[in-house]
Amino acid sequence: MSKQAKIKRRPLDGVLLLDKPKGISSNDILQKVKWLYKAEKAGHAGTLDPMATGLLPICFGEASKFNHQLLNNRKTYEFTCLLGAATNTGDAEGGIIEEKSIPELSTELFKEALDKFVGDIKQVPPMVSALHHEGKRLYELAREGIEVERPARDITIYQLNLINFDDVSFTAEVTCSKGTYVRVLAEDIAKSLGTLGHLTMLRRTEVAPYFKPNLVTMDILEQALEANNADELLLAVDSAIADYPILTFSEEDTARLKNGQKIALPHTLDEQFYRLYAFDESFLGLGERHLPHVIKASRLIQIK
Repeated sequence: MSKQAKIKRRPLDGVLLLDKPKGISSNDILQKVKWLYKAEKAGHAGTLDPMATGLLPICFGEASKFNHQLLNNRKTYEFTCLLGAATNTGDAEGGIIEEKSIPELSTELFKEALDKFVGDIKQVPPMVSALHHEGKRLYELAREGIEVERPARDITIYQLNLINFDDVSFTAEVTCSKGTYVRVLAEDIAKSLGTLGHLTMLRRTEVAPYFKPNLVTMDILEQALEANNADELLLAVDSAIADYPILTFSEEDTARLKNGQKIALPHTLDEQFYRLYAFDESFLGLGERHLPHVIKASRLIQIK
């Protein structure tokens, strides 16, 4: 394609709550959506494996400044685990490496097993992860048939609820902290039940502060593009930090914030981070407590 024929990119700000389809990587779907919108800048907030579906927040333009907050937030997933066999990837895309009989399952057995994982726990990351070991990604080593020791990491399971089960599988919902590998959780639950298991379904349903969101499928997006109203699918930039408290400033203090100055307030700041708004209610960005009574701008946005 010649330089003259290249698509002209445009500035675009906002958040698209995409329902990622199965069978495509998070980065590939990001690039496709960015191309469809002809956006200058876009990033996603939290990788989903190709086999996984569900909520993939895509942050355009100034919203990408808050990717870090979304990445660190708690997330909710639904997952199905097939019992009786472990795979080398922890999911249905891998090959079976070990099999074990399945005990007689019951609601009581599941409750006992799942309760063990609620709260602050330690989890060993899988080899098929993007973590680094001596300059290489773990999944790169796994492809070479190499397994290395991985230190357990601290994670938090806020909620873990059984949805249903049959003789050979179960489906559950988990709300967890950043750094949780659901495939490992499923494997560990299976072991706690007295057998082995691997993921056959994984769907992300929530990323705080997007609770019970209406997701945009690729079909909906393509229909909106044809109708020339796809921009209406985007949420406002400040939706990405909607769970933070608000501070509103006078015209004078708004100007001072934009110039990088810290603002002393007449009251104590109880939280570490705040949403900052100008006197005219326009969104300024993210503020961070500097002293008990002093706020400073952490990430200011520049929407034209």
